[in-house]
Amino acid sequence: MKKQFVRDLRPGARVLSFFLLRRKQLEPFRDRTRGEFLTLILSDRTGEILARVWEDAPEVDRRLEAGQVVKVLGRVEEYLDRWQVIVEKIRPAKEGEYALADMIPATERDVAQMLEEVRAAVAEVENPHLRALLSAFFDDPVFVARFSQAPAARRVHHAYLGGLLEHTVEVISLCRHLLTLYPQIHRDLLLTGALLHDIGKIREYTWETGIEYSDEGRLLGHVVMSLQMVDRVLEGMPDFPPDLALRLRHMLISHHGRHEWGSPRRPQTLEAAALHYVEDLSAQVNRFQRIIATRRDPTKPWTEYDTLLGRYLYAGREEEDLTVEEEERLE
Repeated sequence: MKKQFVRDLRPGARVLSFFLLRRKQLEPFRDRTRGEFLTLILSDRTGEILARVWEDAPEVDRRLEAGQVVKVLGRVEEYLDRWQVIVEKIRPAKEGEYALADMIPATERDVAQMLEEVRAAVAEVENPHLRALLSAFFDDPVFVARFSQAPAARRVHHAYLGGLLEHTVEVISLCRHLLTLYPQIHRDLLLTGALLHDIGKIREYTWETGIEYSDEGRLLGHVVMSLQMVDRVLEGMPDFPPDLALRLRHMLISHHGRHEWGSPRRPQTLEAAALHYVEDLSAQVNRFQRIIATRRDPTKPWTEYDTLLGRYLYAGREEEDLTVEEEERLE
């Protein structure tokens, strides 16, 4: 059993535990005569931490591969306001020495319950063509199994096993609220877009030992792959209304909202705009919540600097609970 997790590490602590080696890179010392040192990114289901190998770095680098689980002996120190593990010994882990569930973060929500929410959303769709399209995916046990396991991202939001399912359920819920405010929105089309907008992520990522991009994920991306998957089903549905198919396709390729965010088109229909903003709301709130929840020191009101957001996040200061007697003394 793994007893030391990234979230437990503090400066001065000794480390002896298993971690997933996410990345590694040889770098030269400032004094080039000293040769090279090895920079590692170690992670487990609670977070990730920087690590350095000062001695025999090229030889250590040759023995290790990114994506494998490693056993690490070392100590934690703080340098330039950042915590890092100074590695004394490191080796690839042996089979049976660790549990994969300790290495990869996973949703904390009940997967079976979330799947029921997805099935309920499919059942809400009254249009027979859209319902048949959805059934082609969500009645397929192979698709459902991968859809339930897949992450929604590698780093930014819902970046854990079951994250795609959790994100989809959130988008569905937000869509229902939006529909009460804007009944002009085509309900069945919006729900269908919510259910299908990210299905390409089951092919975009791999998650056997860590969340990484597949080859086609890097080359095509989930927006293109989601469209391909839907088009493949639509080819077998010759009676599907062409305009309805066009509007759904547009929702899939525009849901990121901007070209620089990966959308070939910006939203140009009411349903596409609704899906984009609802989907982004789920992603960004989850992103902030995870950064705050996994900050290195939960007693501090500010998170570490987030390089992707370009800012620190404020978690707030906890107010001490005062007894009635203490409050009276303060008055």
